[in-house]
Amino acid sequence: MTIDKSKSTAILLIHCPDQQGLLALVTEFINTNNGNILYLDQHVDREEKLFYMRVEWDLSNFNIPKNKIADYFATLIGQKNQMTFELHFSEEKPRMAIFVSKMSHCLFDLLARYTSGEWNVEIPVIISNHPDMADVARRFDIEYHVFQVTKDNKEELEAQEIALMEKHKIDFIVLARYMQIISDDFITHFPNRIINIHHSFLPAFVGAKPYHAAYERGVKIIGATSHYVTTELDAGPIIKQEVAHVSHKDTVNDLIAKGRDLEKIVLSKAVNKHIERKILVYNNRTVVFS
Repeated sequence: MTIDKSKSTAILLIHCPDQQGLLALVTEFINTNNGNILYLDQHVDREEKLFYMRVEWDLSNFNIPKNKIADYFATLIGQKNQMTFELHFSEEKPRMAIFVSKMSHCLFDLLARYTSGEWNVEIPVIISNHPDMADVARRFDIEYHVFQVTKDNKEELEAQEIALMEKHKIDFIVLARYMQIISDDFITHFPNRIINIHHSFLPAFVGAKPYHAAYERGVKIIGATSHYVTTELDAGPIIKQEVAHVSHKDTVNDLIAKGRDLEKIVLSKAVNKHIERKILVYNNRTVVFS
């Protein structure tokens, strides 16, 4: 369903212990306060006995003021049913920072979608550990900063990066093939708000040349994985994955080209879901709504 972006809407993301009647409780809260539901999706994890839900409604005639909705919902429904919930509003435009190194394919794809108006997002700053992408940032009129991180200055420079994120009021970060391991301290400042992309050969083919190793092994599929960054390297909650078939006819360069295409598509799809508030994280897994 396509939602009219000119409408002012509220988006509610919920997870809680499953029980009968939860869907009715939430929709009744919206309907009795004169809200028109535009989107609703829900999922029950029967093994964990958990209820997940995303609902979006038009606020044009809603009886409860925007700044009171969260309090009303928590008091009337949330607390009684052990609900963990997030409330967002459509006019709140997320602010996104991009971290990049020397490879440009993911960066260009993100910026193309941004400048075309495909996403309801602001990108005020690009961070890199190399100067190579400075011209790209200038072309798109985005502030560019280089932090040449080493093991000796990592703590100091990451503190500067965090300060820069705070200055620009950054909501989430996208690692567009940023070839630098982020510290645990940095990650804790942005829980489930740093999105990464990498090839899906891990853990089978590690190292700097995974496509070469995969070629030598004669793989028949290649893939890409986008996930939230956690303190456990490349093991955060997975948002999106896709694969492409390859054969003995493909060269190493063919594998690299197909892999890069997958990386930029999978990353952009993950970013889009985050912008649209369609991801719930629980116990290192995600529920990604349609």
